[in-house]
Order: sequence, then C-alpha cells, then structure tokens
Amino acid sequence: MIRYLGTKKTDQGGVLYVFLINGQEKHVRESALKQYPGCYEALPEAAKARIAANRKWLQDL
Repeated sequence: MIRYLGTKKTDQGGVLYVFLINGQEKHVRESALKQYPGCYEALPEAAKARIAANRKWLQDL
C-alpha cells in the first residue's frame, strides 16, 4: 500500500516527497522515485506536472 502524504523542503531548498509505504513513512527525492515502484503513480497531478517541468528544464540546459 502506497499513500502520498505531501512534500517537505530540505535545508538546501530541494523537495522530498513523503509517502506512507506499507505502514512506514518514507521521504523520497525526485531522482529516487524509480526506486520505489508505485510512488510516481500515487502522486497528484500537480506534483507530476512539477516533475515534468523540472525534467524539461534540465533537458534544455
């Protein structure tokens, strides 16, 4: 069971996505979402849009 709880800011200004995975709270960086199957699908559309915008920005560099 995976449930999205929200986001959390790091001291460096990054964003961590907070999930409840099998009863344990996990803080996942955007780059590590692939390591946790089902987490990306559990994100709301607004978070997915922000991730897509970040990836597009990185490709344009």
